[in-house]
Amino acid sequence: MDVHGRIREVLAETIREELAPEHQQLSTEDLIKALRQRGIIDDVMKELKFITDVNEKERTSAPKPSTHFVDREPPVLKKTNIDPTRRYLYLQVLGGKAFLEHLQEPEPLPGQVCSTFTLCLHFRNQRFRSKPVPCACEPDFHDGFLLEVHKDSLGDGSKMVDATTMLSICDPVHMVLIKTDTFGETTLVASYFLEWRSVLAAENGVTNVAVELLGVGTESKVSVGVLNIRLEMYPQLNKVLSPEVTNTQFSLERQKTAEKERLFLVYAKQWWREYLQIRPTHNARLVKIFAQDENGVNRPVCSYIRPLRAGRLLDTPRQAARFVSVLGYERAPVIGGGGGKQEQWCTLLAFLCRNKGDCEDHANLLCSLLLGFGLEAFVCVGTKAKGVPHTWVMTCGTDGTIAFWESLTGHRYIHRPINPDDPPVVEQPKPLYPYRTIGCIFNHQKFFGNCQPSDAVEVCVFDLHDESKWKPMSGEAIKSVCSPGTTSSVPPFPPLCASTLDAAVASNEIELQLRVLVSEHRKDLGLSTVWDDHLSYLLSPALAAYELERTTSISAGNEEFQDAVRRAVPDGHTFKGFPIHFVYRNARRAFATCLRSPFCEEVICCRGDQVRLAVRVRVFTYPESACAVWIMFACKYRSVL
Repeated sequence: MDVHGRIREVLAETIREELAPEHQQLSTEDLIKALRQRGIIDDVMKELKFITDVNEKERTSAPKPSTHFVDREPPVLKKTNIDPTRRYLYLQVLGGKAFLEHLQEPEPLPGQVCSTFTLCLHFRNQRFRSKPVPCACEPDFHDGFLLEVHKDSLGDGSKMVDATTMLSICDPVHMVLIKTDTFGETTLVASYFLEWRSVLAAENGVTNVAVELLGVGTESKVSVGVLNIRLEMYPQLNKVLSPEVTNTQFSLERQKTAEKERLFLVYAKQWWREYLQIRPTHNARLVKIFAQDENGVNRPVCSYIRPLRAGRLLDTPRQAARFVSVLGYERAPVIGGGGGKQEQWCTLLAFLCRNKGDCEDHANLLCSLLLGFGLEAFVCVGTKAKGVPHTWVMTCGTDGTIAFWESLTGHRYIHRPINPDDPPVVEQPKPLYPYRTIGCIFNHQKFFGNCQPSDAVEVCVFDLHDESKWKPMSGEAIKSVCSPGTTSSVPPFPPLCASTLDAAVASNEIELQLRVLVSEHRKDLGLSTVWDDHLSYLLSPALAAYELERTTSISAGNEEFQDAVRRAVPDGHTFKGFPIHFVYRNARRAFATCLRSPFCEEVICCRGDQVRLAVRVRVFTYPESACAVWIMFACKYRSVL
């Protein structure tokens, strides 16, 4: 079908008919109307196929050959057929304006690496990511996202939703803007909740919105830039709502949410007064009822947690702990000195897209995943050595076993309380965990303040049913503001995404880069470098065993590794190896860190007779873009003594 030709004919005809009498101006609407009358738009719509990036979907790839050839081709665009029985929201980002922080940035030269912006979206269990665009005062975003709008409940999945039903879907489109610098470091620029339902009252079912993005943390009142967004319903609505209806709905929702939050605040104040009356010293305990998110909004802490199921991406609670521990750790940035800790509990989407966060973000995610695995998990708020505030996770077994999980390392500790009233003869358990005091614990449904005489963790008894030890908050009060209900102000959790990294390719790249760095470093010292590929390969089992041990706490396969190395190192030769673990894939940064260790330097700068060097890298991928990178340097040489 020659669509363009047909459209041209119709336009020529329309202009002849309409313009002949009095030379009036034809608007786009008139032309669209003419095309619609002749049924051309419907034909085009039937033929229309939206294009999505294959890489965004879970790919079912053919089994890879044993050697890796990497396609450096751009991703193939695959056509998605739209299901005509479903309703979609087509959201286009048509460029940005006024990103004034980047006013001075020069135009990037072709092929030059530059900082980029990436936009991440989440809407009703669907996640999207824009193509990275160079940072500029007017970043050149041009991306379209096809969001499916469906009602999950009441078995209406198969029926197409109408405007009135959609008006009751109060989930916003959560947009997170990430900046990636030339070294691959990410920063969170803005986090915004887009109210998309204004399109339900727009004529022609299309509306253009200019969204002003505000900064995060201490800059949450400062404008970062403006995004131009076009929203369109597809297929078009038969009946458009009036703006009065949508505005009334929005204000009703706002009133309802504000009222719930006000009542919860009144209750929390009352609870706190009662808690202080138990013991005046309670004033100094770390009891945290509200926390600020990245936009500076105070939310009840219980709202940062929901049971989160990872589908087929994680198999065990311990693997979930390992996954959370390899997400990067970074304290919330503070402008200027003062050493004060800027508090910023991120929403889950912002934490996952940035791929790093503070200890609270890690603890909230780990607690949510453990709840998803059916455990009774809580986030604990307290301090570690030197009174540094800290959060970690606790699980309560059905037999009363209490386990602490450190979300930054993945370590588990069993808690056995010390009884201060025991006579000195009784041997007391020695705590292995780094935690000193505990002020409160909470999850998505419960909140307890610690009201035992001492808030030291080692003497703490976790009998949560005993109100003389733990003062509970009303479950109903928590549910009123934290349940994923109709007009809750808490954003729904996004699903986890599978890793898009190819572990073998990433391992090879880092290994080759490290070989170059080691050779150059030795050359500077006046040493030659001879690589032993066989010895390098023999290091693989050790790296796999280290990762397995981090995930399961079980060590296996060490005998075979030692035996293979003994066979590879002749009599009279010495073998030295140095393993190290990172959560980033920057080879130069890793190498600089390695050289700070005297043991590693001893291997890399080895002198002697018949020196052979080996290096092996193994990247273990986890959901999102998290990865654990194990590197082992080794050398063998003839001992001349």
